[in-house]
Amino acid sequence: MAQIQESFVEESNAEKILAEAVKKSEEIEKDIAINPKKYKVLTGDRPTGRLHIGHYFGSLKNRVRLSKMGVPTMILIADYQVLTDHDAFESISQNTKQLVIDYLAAGIEVSDDVFIYPHSHVPEANQLMIPFLTLVSSAELDRNPTVKDEILKSGMKSVNAGMLTYPVHQAVDILFCKGNVVPVGKDQLPHLEVARLIAKRFNKKFSPEKPIFPEPHALLSKTPMILGLDGASKMSKSLGNTIMLCATEDETAKAIKKAKTDQERHITYEPETRPEVANLLRIISLCTGEEPQAIAERIGDGGGGMLKNTLTEVLNEELRPLRQKRAELEKDETYIKKVLNDGVFKARQIASKTLEEVRTAMNMNI
Repeated sequence: MAQIQESFVEESNAEKILAEAVKKSEEIEKDIAINPKKYKVLTGDRPTGRLHIGHYFGSLKNRVRLSKMGVPTMILIADYQVLTDHDAFESISQNTKQLVIDYLAAGIEVSDDVFIYPHSHVPEANQLMIPFLTLVSSAELDRNPTVKDEILKSGMKSVNAGMLTYPVHQAVDILFCKGNVVPVGKDQLPHLEVARLIAKRFNKKFSPEKPIFPEPHALLSKTPMILGLDGASKMSKSLGNTIMLCATEDETAKAIKKAKTDQERHITYEPETRPEVANLLRIISLCTGEEPQAIAERIGDGGGGMLKNTLTEVLNEELRPLRQKRAELEKDETYIKKVLNDGVFKARQIASKTLEEVRTAMNMNI
C-alpha cells in the first residue's frame, strides 16, 4: 500500500513538473525572440556515433535557429558520459569529430557566443562534481525515472556509479556556464529537475545573499516524435532503423524503400491505427512544412510506393546542402580540430571563473 501511495505521489509530482515546464517553455519561446542575449543555451550529444535525421529534426535545426537568433549557445559533446553505459570508448575521438562535422554542416556557425567542446577537456567544470554530489541524496538519484529507463534500455547487469550520478554530471554541464535554458524533450525533464534542485540548494547553503547559479528551464521541443523506419521504435543506429545524415542519396532511397508501412493501399494520416504510415507522413511534413493530413490526401490511392517516393525526394532535397557541406568539412580535419580547441579554450575560461566563485562561496580559497 505504501509503495502504491509513493508511486502515486511521484506520478502526481511529475505531472505538475511537466505542466509548469510547458508553461515556462512557452513564455521563454516568446521572449527569446525579443531578448536573445538574456538567455544562455546549453545543449549537446554523447559521441556514440554519427547523427541521423531524428537528431536533425529533433534538435539540430532548433540549435541552428536559436544560434542564428543571437542566443549564446554552448554545444557540449558529452564524451565522459559515453562510459556510463557504452563500451565504445575506442571510437570516442572519431565520433567527436564527426559530431562537429554534423553540427557545422547543419548550419551552426561558431563565434564568441556559439562554440563546441567536449566536457572531458574542461577540468575546471568537472571539479564541481564533488560539491554537487553533496547536495543530492542517493535516494533521489535512485528515483530518477530517466536513469531507470536508460539502465533498462542498456541491458546493464550491474549499474556503475557513473550511471547513477549521470544527472549530477549533467547539472555540472549546465550550471558551470550558468546556462538558463536547456532544449530537451519531455523525457529529459527529470534530469533537468536535478540541475534546478542543485542550483537552488547550492545558492541557499553557500551563497544565499548573492546566488551564483540560475535555475535552468526547459525549452521543450515542438517536433513530434520521429520513429525509426520500422515505425515502432525511436530511431537508433543499434536498431538499424535510421537514415544517417552522412548517407548518400542512393543509400537514403534504399533505406526508405525498406521502411515498414501496412497492407492498406489508400494513404491516410491516422497515428493511432496506422503508426508506420503516419511516421513517414510526419517526416515529409518536417521537410515541406505541409500538414501530414494534406500530404496523405494528395498521395491517396498512390499507396505505399508513392508515399516512399515522395519521402525520398523531399528528404534528399532537404539534406542536399548539409551533405555537400559535410563532404567539404570531412576533408578539413585541421579546421575541425581548431573548432574543438577554440571551444575548449572558451569553456575553460568560463569554468575557471565559475569555479573561483564556488570556492569563494564555500570558503575554500587559499
